[in-house]
Amino acid sequence: MIYLITNSNITTTVEGLERYPVNLRYARELRDDLPSLRAVLVPTPGGQQIPLGQLAQLEYAVGPPGIKSENAKPNAWIYVDISNIDVGTYVERAQKVVAEKIQIPPGYTIVWSGQYEYMQRAQKRLMYVVPVTLVLIFVIIYLSTGSIAETGLVMLGVPFALIGSVWLLWWLDYNMSVAVWVGFIALAGLYAETAIVLLLYLDQSYNDSKAQGLITDRNSLIEAIYRGSVQRVRPILMTVATDVIGLLPIMWSTGTGSEVMKRIATPLVGGIMTSGFTVLVIFPVVYYLWRSRGLPKGERFTGFRKLEETS
Repeated sequence: MIYLITNSNITTTVEGLERYPVNLRYARELRDDLPSLRAVLVPTPGGQQIPLGQLAQLEYAVGPPGIKSENAKPNAWIYVDISNIDVGTYVERAQKVVAEKIQIPPGYTIVWSGQYEYMQRAQKRLMYVVPVTLVLIFVIIYLSTGSIAETGLVMLGVPFALIGSVWLLWWLDYNMSVAVWVGFIALAGLYAETAIVLLLYLDQSYNDSKAQGLITDRNSLIEAIYRGSVQRVRPILMTVATDVIGLLPIMWSTGTGSEVMKRIATPLVGGIMTSGFTVLVIFPVVYYLWRSRGLPKGERFTGFRKLEETS
């Protein structure tokens, strides 16, 4: 049996540093019609015209769709579409299965490419971006307060503010991605902005009471913290409500780019609620624990009722 290759390189043309193969092939109408190809006449030295089908047995043979190379090595691509799982988790499981069940011959290598490579590059950037962002937030708060202790108080509430983001991501069954990390970074900045405003009012109330000689025990400290906190309840609640209402349309959006925007907005929507709770409830308590060091306990506290009656 003789196989006739109807598409082969006969030479290579050189143009400077470029190399182009010169390809010889039959016309497409002959390549697509095997009987017509067999009827092609081939001239002989004696002048006869002999059909090509009498000189060779022509058949179609299935070959590789294409020979690709990368880094001067032949390679083959396997395309995988996934659903209900993130790319990183899938590749980790697939790598484990391949390592356990497939024996790779010498000279062969496996490379996981596509979106997984993009994710790895993004993760490397985030390893620098997230710490740098937290450091910048710390520096900005320190420049505003001038106190390492107060700066630490604000930064201590960041993990509590992120609890709502994690819950909402779990409820919506969203996987971790670059967009989600962007939402986390934005939430950290938003929480720090809200907490620093409350801290300024707490400091102002505490310093005013201390200047008037009213800070004599822990009960008087509670009164000062209470006065400073109630001044920010309504603004903080308005901020939380405005942010949530402004982001909710994104959660129901559709169309191009909506999937990315949803994953950015989800940490913000969930985290804004818990960050508001952290600022209004947890932060004053931590502030009290910090300021109450060295103060006597005093009698049983009844200041809230007195303040409510006089307000």
